Amino acid sequence: MNLQEISVSTLSGVGPKRISALESLGIKSIYDLLFYFPFRYEDMEVKSLNDAVDQEKILLKGVVASDPVVAHFGYRKNRLNVRILVENESIMVTFFNQPWLKDKFETGNEVAVYGKWNENHRALTGIKVIGDSHSEGSIDSVYSVNKNIRQKTLVNMIKEAFDKYHQDIISVIPESIIQKYQLMHDEQMVKGMHFPQDENENEAARRSAKFREFFLFECGIQSVKARDNQENDGLVESYNQEFIDQFIDKLPFKPTNAQSRVIKEILDDMQSKHHMNRLLQGDVGSGKTIVAVTAMLASVTAGFQAAIMAPTEILAQQHFDKISSLLTPLKLKVGILTGSQTKKEHDTIAENVAQGRINVVVGTHALIQESVSFKDLGLIVIDEQHRFGVNQRKALRLKGNNPDVLAMTATPIPRTLAITTYGDMDVSRIDELPAGRKPIDTYWIRSQKIEQMYRFVEKELKTGAQAYVVTPLISESEKIDLKNAEVIFDKFNELFAPKYKIGLLHGQMPNDEKEQVMSEFSSHKLDVLVSTTVIEVGVDVPNATLMVIYDANRFGLSQLHQLRGRVGRGQKQSYCILIADPKNDIALERMKILTSTNDGFVLAEEDLKMRGSGDLLGSKQSGLPDFKVGNPIVDFNILETAQQEAEQMFKDADTIEKPENKVLKLFLSVEFEQLNNFD
Repeated sequence: MNLQEISVSTLSGVGPKRISALESLGIKSIYDLLFYFPFRYEDMEVKSLNDAVDQEKILLKGVVASDPVVAHFGYRKNRLNVRILVENESIMVTFFNQPWLKDKFETGNEVAVYGKWNENHRALTGIKVIGDSHSEGSIDSVYSVNKNIRQKTLVNMIKEAFDKYHQDIISVIPESIIQKYQLMHDEQMVKGMHFPQDENENEAARRSAKFREFFLFECGIQSVKARDNQENDGLVESYNQEFIDQFIDKLPFKPTNAQSRVIKEILDDMQSKHHMNRLLQGDVGSGKTIVAVTAMLASVTAGFQAAIMAPTEILAQQHFDKISSLLTPLKLKVGILTGSQTKKEHDTIAENVAQGRINVVVGTHALIQESVSFKDLGLIVIDEQHRFGVNQRKALRLKGNNPDVLAMTATPIPRTLAITTYGDMDVSRIDELPAGRKPIDTYWIRSQKIEQMYRFVEKELKTGAQAYVVTPLISESEKIDLKNAEVIFDKFNELFAPKYKIGLLHGQMPNDEKEQVMSEFSSHKLDVLVSTTVIEVGVDVPNATLMVIYDANRFGLSQLHQLRGRVGRGQKQSYCILIADPKNDIALERMKILTSTNDGFVLAEEDLKMRGSGDLLGSKQSGLPDFKVGNPIVDFNILETAQQEAEQMFKDADTIEKPENKVLKLFLSVEFEQLNNFD
């Protein structure tokens, strides 16, 4: 019997009104009801007053020592006061707006009350009176409900559904995996989640429920990935290995082991028959660009064109300059398409791209315009890919016949997000900085020591180095007391001009003006650049050795790390100074963590723990999926194990077809229909 097809209307007392109430909780079928798990549990073990902790929810047992009294106050508000004798101490118990509980208290009778303990007043704010149906030491399940349905009503319905249909609860997880990890079968798990006899049973049920939830989610993602490989056979890019080896050998530096490893992963994908959909993540300065250039060169040697799309013109121009310097000596043609080009410039480049006379094209959103077409696009590289929407990325893919896709990001992605949000992509990770790259020294100072910062800036400028100064706001705000770019720009001019040139950059400036300021800083016509966070990604000025960040406590760890990564790109020692007056423990901890490590992956993990899923990556990647039982951050080990098992399940096309996986396959076909339609 398929519980997903059985309506809750089969339960007693469930008519149209109650069906509507249950639907407001997302419950339509018996399956939905049985798998609507509690969000917390209440321990019904009687506490001794000696063990009671202030503000803790506890169960007290005693004898009613006084008649209950109901007092009214305010508009339709009341409180019920009654004293009970617990361990020879008279305890005042107060219930708010529950006058009907008066009948539960009769002088001389024993009673058990669950509530919040107040140590100072030696009193209990009552939540509920515990009846005879509760056995001492049991655990009460608490569900998320709303105004349409009461807690007790929902509990009774779940009990009836379990009694009536428990034999029809079939385990979805394959038996081999259940045995391997000593999980509960679904029927046993459902019972342990709703009606646990003790903490041990409940803990085992929760562990099983978390694995089940993670495993099914990851199977859904892996099924999308498998479908993509089956239905969209990729290009087989038979590149010239000898040419690639010569290119790498002639580089002015030796690639790191991490770079060599990910180059092999990418090239193996490109020459396979499967469509490549790979994410290349690497910390700031880890050398992602040379990896991407190697992949594009491989595509060209296989007879295709390659394109790289960047989110800003500054970054696009930077890529064009670097790629041209590497590929032009090899007789390859590199072109650039941006929004600021004249129509004549644009049309000339577009024509050469369409005719195949340009091998590698660098561009911004201009690449996805209808006027741009490719002769034979083999590889797309999308830089800072979270800056582009799904439709923009799709539009570029449609420029070719299912070209391979390499997405890059300098924002280190926590493993939790890589497994969930990016689960449909293969991930390559550069976790090693180039040899000789000096770690950035990071210091945190409070605002009263700002004079020290000014002296340090002057010391660096005297060596011929340049400095960034970053602030959260553009101009003065009456609502928020934050340093702002315009005031700081004036202050730096007052201190350092005319000996040193100071520039100002912020997001409200016209694009051409921003380009001009950035160009002047890159060519060292400016010594100090006062800026908002628009310089966070993509700016590469090797001569800049100092990053000063005002109100650093207003930024997340990952953003601070990205800003810090704008320096340390040359041979000189670089520094980052954080100016912050943290007002709470989290902000204080953020400063301590940032000054203790330069590892962006460590920081990304810490940022996720401190902020929760949040909007770490922007646009579509707005955080973690909405899991009901497991917490991907806290329960990462379970998530990782579930992901590995799901990946194994779809590694071989025949595995999911095995008889023991029949129930799983059927479940996925129903539950993850929306994932199978996912682009």
